[in-house]
Amino acid sequence: MSSQGKPGKDAGSVACYARERPRTPIRRRHAGSWRIEVMHGVNLDQLGRRDPLLYGTLTLVQLEREIEEHASALDLATSFFHSNHEGAFVERLHGLGDAADAIILNPGSWTHYAWAIRDALEIAALPAIEVHLSDVEHREPWRRVSVIRDLCFATISGLGPDGYRDALARLREELDRGGS
Repeated sequence: MSSQGKPGKDAGSVACYARERPRTPIRRRHAGSWRIEVMHGVNLDQLGRRDPLLYGTLTLVQLEREIEEHASALDLATSFFHSNHEGAFVERLHGLGDAADAIILNPGSWTHYAWAIRDALEIAALPAIEVHLSDVEHREPWRRVSVIRDLCFATISGLGPDGYRDALARLREELDRGGS
């Protein structure tokens, strides 16, 4: 574990999967920075209390501050959403409309079975990256299943909080490439 309460790089290998899927044209929906919705699902409000070897010691509030700092350095505007209620998560995805240009999502364990979240992400039709703090590909077999993976152009897993920094950089590239 690093001195900043983050899981060490040796806590698991890094997994980043890039996929080709049909993309809708990306249009900046307002003047200014690209707007990124960062969505955290079930149990992520328990960061700082959960197994520190897997999740680090940062709280969700501290993690969101780090994400905001990384986003600011990339001239990205972030908004954050967390819920332990699947219906609220779905409703947020439904309501993104013109509120965001792209999504970073870590649905927590919903990743593995929440088809309603998958359908809502498809309806949102925004570029998305799936992020996991721990290396889900080298954990229990049920964690290796992702019902949203095929809708995300990348999955970043096993980098701890740094995975969000990488996701922001990838989104910036994707938005700039598609938004020109």
